[in-house]
Amino acid sequence: QVQLVESGGGLVQAGGSLRLSCKASGRTSGTYTMSWFRQAPGNEREFVAAISWNDSTFETNAVKGRFTISRSYDKNSMYLQMNSLKPEDTAVYYCAWGPDTIVVIKPAEYEYWGQGTQVTVSS
Repeated sequence: QVQLVESGGGLVQAGGSLRLSCKASGRTSGTYTMSWFRQAPGNEREFVAAISWNDSTFETNAVKGRFTISRSYDKNSMYLQMNSLKPEDTAVYYCAWGPDTIVVIKPAEYEYWGQGTQVTVSS
């Protein structure tokens, strides 16, 4: 079992910044990918960004140039630096964990999820 705990969400004005964190604990051995997804009310959960075991990163076009994903040296913590936030970024943001061979944009590929952290961007 892997436990994921997100933090860092909150309310921010458009144009502002937030930094999300995700701490992984438990059976974190092996090679794995960690990702961020988000889900707004009435919408499906959507991929935001991923970081692989070898620290390759991939972001959805909607956040490229504004969001940066990174991971700690021990690979057990992941971060999402969100700049130039827009009202359409408002959602619950989830941390996800899966084997390094997955198709990163597909939620069903991930084995473990955090409880989510709310990000609200006001106009």
